[in-house]
Amino acid sequence: MTAPVAVVGGGLAGIAAALACADAGRPVTLFEARPYLGGLTHSFARGELRVDNGQHVFLRCCTAYRALLDRLGVADRVTLQPRLEIPIRLPGATEPTWLRRDDLPAPLHLATSLLRYDPLRPLDRARFALAALALRRVDPKADRTDRQSFGEWLRRHGQSAAAIEALWDLVGVATLNATADDASLSLAATVFQEGLLTDPAAADIGWSLVPLRELHGDPARERLLEAGADVRVGTKVRAISEGWQVSTDRSEETFSQVVLAAPPPVTEQLAPAGAIGLPPGWSGGLGSSPIVNVHVVLDRKVLDEPFVAGVRTPVQWVFDRTRQSGLDSGQYLAMSLSAADAQIDLPTAKLREQLLPELLTLLPEARGARVLDFFVTRERHATFRPGPGTASLRPPARTALPGLYLAGAWTATGWPATMEGAARSGAAAAAALLQHNGKREGVGA
Repeated sequence: MTAPVAVVGGGLAGIAAALACADAGRPVTLFEARPYLGGLTHSFARGELRVDNGQHVFLRCCTAYRALLDRLGVADRVTLQPRLEIPIRLPGATEPTWLRRDDLPAPLHLATSLLRYDPLRPLDRARFALAALALRRVDPKADRTDRQSFGEWLRRHGQSAAAIEALWDLVGVATLNATADDASLSLAATVFQEGLLTDPAAADIGWSLVPLRELHGDPARERLLEAGADVRVGTKVRAISEGWQVSTDRSEETFSQVVLAAPPPVTEQLAPAGAIGLPPGWSGGLGSSPIVNVHVVLDRKVLDEPFVAGVRTPVQWVFDRTRQSGLDSGQYLAMSLSAADAQIDLPTAKLREQLLPELLTLLPEARGARVLDFFVTRERHATFRPGPGTASLRPPARTALPGLYLAGAWTATGWPATMEGAARSGAAAAAALLQHNGKREGVGA
């Protein structure tokens, strides 16, 4: 009989792992504590409004995530820029500054935009180019790289505070969920090398045209059921023991292999002793970093672009969510605030007091518009905290116990906690499981 597999966790990592195992002919049971799949990429209803819990984009270089979209059959529900274009607003400016790529090879593909980049002085633009060339030579896999702060490295390479805020953090905070000073040089080097410094097309931005639940959770359940998997939502796993018994409030079942695709604290709690070669309390050491999303519904259209980035303002990125939400008049904007330690505990009224005037300063077109709705969504543990030394707390897919595998954007993917990292981790866990199972059974994986 083909060895049955349990996947614990129905986020993107668990979905990717479960589909890969099912596609290889393994009987799969997926357990998810929430009543839906998709993990931290989900949607909910607010009256007639369809709301995503957070604003998620991807890049052309996110090959594992895009392959997952293909497998889910939803590639037509996203859009991808034909070439990178980011409108950047300064408070009070009437027109955006554009960061665009041209047809030159990387990293020269950004040179024309940088020469005209208003937020930076000419000297800072020249120094940015020199630092970018130096960053291409950094080895992101080296331990000494991981233990350095990205901010310290930037300052050693001539980057001013203004340059870090207006350019490096513009990209870094959104992808790393940390400022340069709080980020590992290894993860930052990966982001910039993969996205901006190697392939000119790598950083072209993509986003969903539908609510995230219609992009991930619901299609995943459909594809898994089609592949013969048993999908159990609303089912919390209470214990995993050697011999691969999986216990829930409803049952106790035995499997040949288990993919544990849960957040770090849950993984540390559920994994049997000795499975993960890290000291007790490792998940607390890895930590987490929050993201806050501030949602504003206006009585008129004030933003013509699908998104805009802010510089010299607490408003980091603003997304037009009108189409995805189903709104048929006015405009729905969502402000995404990454590395939001300062905002995560603020009451909604305080966030409105602080951020609404900033939004109006950033988007002069919004002055005079009437606010029809204002609300906040918070992900307190949106990602692991990607500080220096993080790599030593990110275990690989294989554990010390044969038959138990780990998945999650927090595992040792080499990437920050992104949808790409999650998809890569699920694929890696499934590949390790199938390879072990194939060797043990004497069949190909």
